[in-house]
Amino acid sequence: MDNESRFLELNLVLPPAPEPKGVYTPFLRDGRHIYVSGHLPVNSDGTLHRGKIGKDIDQEAGKLAARQVGLTILATLIANLGSLNRIKRVIKVFGMVNATTDFEKQPYIINGCSELFVEVFGRENGIGVRSAVGVGSLPENVPVEIEAMFELIGEEV
Repeated sequence: MDNESRFLELNLVLPPAPEPKGVYTPFLRDGRHIYVSGHLPVNSDGTLHRGKIGKDIDQEAGKLAARQVGLTILATLIANLGSLNRIKRVIKVFGMVNATTDFEKQPYIINGCSELFVEVFGRENGIGVRSAVGVGSLPENVPVEIEAMFELIGEEV
């Protein structure tokens, strides 16, 4: 089954692809690689998930926020590539978790995004290398920000 078919089968609702709020691009293609800037958990109505994990929200809400970031990243990919079938594989996911200093489950939170990518791209191509780090704050007081890198299928610039 291809990426688009898996995506459609999941009946996912994508948020709008975010516009840059600073001096950067959310999407950059370099040959066969796609770099996606840090994305926030944007809801389908354009609002953001907010809160510090361990203070304002629990880890389950944080994991759901990370899944929502994954959906936001997919929205950016589709807006720029036209189809998820152009993606060969996930190369890297880097997740930042806004949590209290005693919170130690950053990898669990970022699994929300990683598990979504496995659902969409399949086990073999949906798992890349990954980092999950805790931070003291994130823009707009969101619980998680994630950037990612993907490989395109056999394309060169």
